[in-house]
Amino acid sequence: MVPKRNFILLVVVCLACLAAYAAREQAAPGRRFGEVQSLVASSYVERVDEDQFFDAAVDAALGKLDEHSAYIRGDVRTDLEATLDQKFGGVGLELTIDERFHVPVVASPVVNSPAWRAGVRVGDRIEVIDNASTVGVPLREIVARLRGPVGEKLVVRIATPAAELAATLDPGVGGRAEGERRDVTLIREIIETQSVFGDRRTPAGGWDWMIEGMPGIGFVRITSFGERTASELSAALDEIAATSDIRGLVIDLRGNPGGLLTSAVEVCDLFLEDGVIVHTRGRRSSDAEKSSTLDARRASAGSKLPGVPAVVLVDGLTASAAEIVAACLQDAGRAKIVGSRTFGKGTVQSILPLSDDRGLLKLTTSEYLRPSRAAIHRRSTDGDAAVWGVSPDAGYEVSPTAEVIARVASWRRLRDAAGPVPAAFVARGLPRDVDPILARGLEALAGDLGDEKETPRNDDDSPPSGE
Repeated sequence: MVPKRNFILLVVVCLACLAAYAAREQAAPGRRFGEVQSLVASSYVERVDEDQFFDAAVDAALGKLDEHSAYIRGDVRTDLEATLDQKFGGVGLELTIDERFHVPVVASPVVNSPAWRAGVRVGDRIEVIDNASTVGVPLREIVARLRGPVGEKLVVRIATPAAELAATLDPGVGGRAEGERRDVTLIREIIETQSVFGDRRTPAGGWDWMIEGMPGIGFVRITSFGERTASELSAALDEIAATSDIRGLVIDLRGNPGGLLTSAVEVCDLFLEDGVIVHTRGRRSSDAEKSSTLDARRASAGSKLPGVPAVVLVDGLTASAAEIVAACLQDAGRAKIVGSRTFGKGTVQSILPLSDDRGLLKLTTSEYLRPSRAAIHRRSTDGDAAVWGVSPDAGYEVSPTAEVIARVASWRRLRDAAGPVPAAFVARGLPRDVDPILARGLEALAGDLGDEKETPRNDDDSPPSGE
């Protein structure tokens, strides 16, 4: 008979051996990669940067998992964090590129930003940043120059074209007139970005939430789902509710690439009293299990604009968190869907920082399903007949041409512009006359509009050019 003390010692030794074996097996891939990296470093015909080699290896490995998992670093990481956090260090300029003369043009200053306070306005050209010309420089690089640590200053040369020859925001259109030039010193601040927009700007830089020419119809456009999206939308809906005789609401999700799952859930919760918002399905706990458990996110009591009919506008670029909102409101019968079938991205990516803080892993960790449990995600083998994405309600399919889409986008940029707006940059035309998808959405609400007539538009009612 083995003494009890020896038996305990034997058990401990066995457990230690098993742990060591498991650790060895887990470390084996890491050791193999280290061996490959060492051989490349010592034997490859040219010197190899080890960091670049590692980055390329991780990119390749994650690319084998799925199309949305990725290794995020550098400018891409900065852009992602700024989008989700809805803030960054900068001077507050929204830019486009004049493709004819290859210089950045101000599409809009951010309200109350350093650029706004310095009097930079729509249509101004940014010719020089800190003594470096911007001619021919890619927009991404220009944005990187303008952003930076809070409190640091930069000097920007602004050229305001002569009024009679002012350029437009359409690339390659208009003349490059000589006008006033001035150097402006700007101090970088935390710039908070909006994700909820209205129909058009007010003179003070806020939003008119009611659709021009359509009495009683509110309009909210959600461009992404960040940290503050739900609170921004809640405030907008409160303003809409405060207007007399609200008859309908248009929620525009076109071109919205998604964002935070939690933000999408909070947005849905604003419109629902109860019920499932979305199902999520995570990783199986073991290889033996064929499926994982569904987790249901449910609405809480209380909603905004109860009983007010709503439509949601979507297109082929409506994706991810935006599809959650569209699917939820459609399944709950809270809104009609108008436009074209959405993108079909039904997976959730978690952002996982690496220990050395040199990068982030954007890793697919779960899939989400509609409240009806139908799939949203489009797999590589799925054709048009498969179930994926969010399709418009029957009779409300609209697919404009690329030319029309570009024209609507240009018109919308002009309506979004803040601050003093030169006459050449004023957007002309009533929304329902310019935007065919919006027009179809308004038709979907028509049954709830009673006998109200359109308000005729006087061009003198265009957004004023002064504050």
